[in-house]
Amino acid sequence: MSEILSGISMKKVVLSILLLLISIGSVFSQFDVQLSQYMFHTSSYNPAAVGEGDLIHMTFQFRDQWLGFPNAGKTWLLSANSPLKIGNSNNGIGLTFLHDQVGQFVNQSAHLQYAYKRKLGPGVLSVGADLGFVNIGFNKGDSIQSPSHVIPIGDYHQIADDPLIPTSSVTGFGFDMNVGVYYSTPTYYGGISYSHLNSPTVSWGDKWSFKEYGTLYLTGGYNLALADPKYVFKPSALIKSDLSSWQWELTSRVEYDSKYWGGLSYRYQDAVVFLAGINISGGLSVGCSYDLPTSKILSVSPGSLEFLATYDLQYLFGKRTNKYKSIRIL
Repeated sequence: MSEILSGISMKKVVLSILLLLISIGSVFSQFDVQLSQYMFHTSSYNPAAVGEGDLIHMTFQFRDQWLGFPNAGKTWLLSANSPLKIGNSNNGIGLTFLHDQVGQFVNQSAHLQYAYKRKLGPGVLSVGADLGFVNIGFNKGDSIQSPSHVIPIGDYHQIADDPLIPTSSVTGFGFDMNVGVYYSTPTYYGGISYSHLNSPTVSWGDKWSFKEYGTLYLTGGYNLALADPKYVFKPSALIKSDLSSWQWELTSRVEYDSKYWGGLSYRYQDAVVFLAGINISGGLSVGCSYDLPTSKILSVSPGSLEFLATYDLQYLFGKRTNKYKSIRIL
């Protein structure tokens, strides 16, 4: 009975996710990073997605937020994950590293990821978690501390004199945990995850602290072959929520001959995103995206740029020794 339900229901769930994202419209703000090429690094926000396929998958991503806008934000993400066979069970393991700076805030994290995988219907159901730490800091800057850069708010408040703002550079560590569930087949996928399950609190001495609240992620995608089999239509969607507000984005992407891709995304009340990339022979792929703001931020910034590079390796297991070999030279 469960296999019948999985074959029919899972596909309906993924398609329902795509439709749901189109219908929801609320403003959303979060502390977690914003990345436009989310479909290429699902494991960075859903640990259950590690170890998909038969290859070791590595990703590097860099984002320059709101070009020309001072202290708008810069983000880089590095991750690696691999399938892992333990006895008769299929698993996935991974590592992620993040550096994100917005204004005076610096958010860094490192996580070890694990996913347990089980065949279910036409696809694989994965349940995963990652454990690690967050290192959140606040850098004292002249724009806050220097009297020549005092920013008045009304007649009675100045940022430089605010006791809630640290008077020196501070940083602190906190334990962090993320969880997720992911289901994938050769033609469609869907997943749900929640970051910062334990809401880590980072202390900055005796006077200041910062609490990082969780974010709910819901994602889905589909691979649809067109009349010409060299063209594959790959729509995808991502919804994020802090359980009080929402943000969704819908992506329409076409891949040609398993090598080139291009597409458009729309992020509600934020931006239209242009995407393009190429699968270079030997397991290396590169991509880029440009966010054109649809809000008033366009008056001070032409948009955001993002660069992506992925690389796949394949393990070759011998009888006596284990070694790996790049699929570039297979």
